[in-house]
This record gives sequence, C-alpha cells and structure tokens, in this order.
Amino acid sequence: MPDNASGESGSVETTLDSTLDSVDRAEELVLDLARGMGFGEEDLHKIGIAVRESVVNAVVHGNRYSEHKKVHLAASRNHRGLVVTVADQGDGFDPAALPDPLAEENLLRQSGRGILLMQAFVDDFRIRRLSPAGTEVRMVKYFRQS
Repeated sequence: MPDNASGESGSVETTLDSTLDSVDRAEELVLDLARGMGFGEEDLHKIGIAVRESVVNAVVHGNRYSEHKKVHLAASRNHRGLVVTVADQGDGFDPAALPDPLAEENLLRQSGRGILLMQAFVDDFRIRRLSPAGTEVRMVKYFRQS
C-alpha cells in the first residue's frame, strides 16, 4: 500500500526509518490529522506525547536503531475518535515483565516511563506481539462529549 502522509483522506499511513528524526515526523503527521478532526490543544498535547513515546520506543527499544528495520505508523478517524498504531520489527517483549516505573528504586531512572505516559494520555491502550517479529502499540483518543 502506498504511503499516505497527507492526512487528506482522514487517515495517515507511512513507514518510517529507525531514527529519532522519525519521532518528529510521526508526531507532525498525527497531530495534523488530530487537529483537522477538531481535537483541542490539551488533547493535541496528550496525543503528541503518546505518539512521541511510542515511536521512540519502537526506534530505540524495538528496532534498536537498525537501518534495516522500519517503524510502521497508521492513524485514522473512527466514529469515536482517533486510532493510532505504531509497530516495530524488533524482537518483542513481555509488558508484564517491565519494572514498575513508580517503584522507589525506579523513580530516578532516565527511562522506563514511556508506556506509563502513553497509558495516561490516551483513552484506550494496547500492546501486542506481532508474528514473526515486532511489537504493535494501539492507542485511541476519544472525542470529548460536550
């Protein structure tokens, strides 16, 4: 499927290199779509952080900066809000085995809070292992009811 990075169709789907430059590109693409969907500044900020964290994790922990591995980004509108998926081509991991970022011994660590932040800033958050390799993060931000 060709990359659709314009967002004009109400969706974005693209493949990104495993570099930190891809983090900015992913955030820009998703925020353009979310802005066009009518999300307010507070929600845009939350969406931006969640997307940044997920792509950083895909690049750094999943693909380990490999130039041979890519990050797949998809974002689309559904009747309830914005759905974003980020997938890497890494070895995968067991989310249950992650250390608690709020445990006293982990509070001063420089990493380990990305998943906690993503969960805090979106309304629905899921992680799944892909076959034969990789991890996919699916995040949903619902429209606010007035």
